[in-house]
Amino acid sequence: MSSNSFGSHITITTYGESHGRSIGVILDGVEAGIPIDLDRVQHELDRRRPGQSSMTTARNESDTVSVESGIFEGRTLGTPIAMIIQNSDQHSSDYRAIADVQRPGHADRGYDEKYGFRDHRGGGRSSGRETAARVAAGAIARQLLERTGITITAYTIEAAGIPCTRIAIDEIEQNSLRAPDNEAASRMEQQVLAAVAQGDSCGGIVECVCEQVPAGLGDPVFKKLDALLSQAVMSIGAVKGIEFGEGFRAARLLGSQNNDTYSEQGWTNHAGGVLGGISTGQPIIFRCAVKPTPSISRTQRTRTASGEVRDIEIHGRHDPCICPRIVPVIEAMAALTILDAWYLQFGRIEP
Repeated sequence: MSSNSFGSHITITTYGESHGRSIGVILDGVEAGIPIDLDRVQHELDRRRPGQSSMTTARNESDTVSVESGIFEGRTLGTPIAMIIQNSDQHSSDYRAIADVQRPGHADRGYDEKYGFRDHRGGGRSSGRETAARVAAGAIARQLLERTGITITAYTIEAAGIPCTRIAIDEIEQNSLRAPDNEAASRMEQQVLAAVAQGDSCGGIVECVCEQVPAGLGDPVFKKLDALLSQAVMSIGAVKGIEFGEGFRAARLLGSQNNDTYSEQGWTNHAGGVLGGISTGQPIIFRCAVKPTPSISRTQRTRTASGEVRDIEIHGRHDPCICPRIVPVIEAMAALTILDAWYLQFGRIEP
């Protein structure tokens, strides 16, 4: 299995399976002398970890990070930064009965066809558990970006078909959906729990805003900044679509409505902060479609790897809606991508 690494100047390589002994990441390319607050790294992992609320899986992982190399006395050494997160609450027996069954909505069928062998425990390498390693690396990337003034904020703007009616950033961490609208979040939660009662799950939409990104990041052909961000975000297993600025709505607009124009108040931002693949200096705004959690207890029709048709009910511990835990993952991947583009355009970040 290849393609476990991401980035060009700033790179990460993740390892581990859902029910293995540990997961981890190596972050390489960061220069020496940068102060790193490891409590903030742990804070980001705490935002992603399971067991936070009725909207997340009951799997009880502390997601405590251990830094094995690359940081000494709170500063980077310029060498690879290795971080490990131990797995401690695996219930592998939950998966024995479906070890040979291709779960609807999962990567099982593709794994069987590609490799002929897979780790059936919790999805193995294709599990969302892998994203904890990305969040650890992204937490460091965010600290580097903040030295340049760049901030990244993601939030759930819709879940279970219920949209936010306002954006109040201070409310994001006040509700179980990480939505910037507490009232809408309450209705989202009720709808998600209603689906769970029927043995089902819900999806949603997460918006991400990257502010103070300077103009000039990204290249105009194969390494467009929006293309790189799309690859980064679409590499998250639950994401099924992405749009920037007006996105798909642009297909229904006139050119005069969609073009970014200038006035005394400044430029409009229908493009979402990227034009011709290059950042414009305006906020980069994109939205991601997050699919419903595929592991549901409702009876579904499927087959085994050998071709036997059968019914399946998936039991165990699963998120009824992935949105609240995917928010810090999207922020992490955006941070890693923008930091990589920064290094390409401007070089090192001063300690």
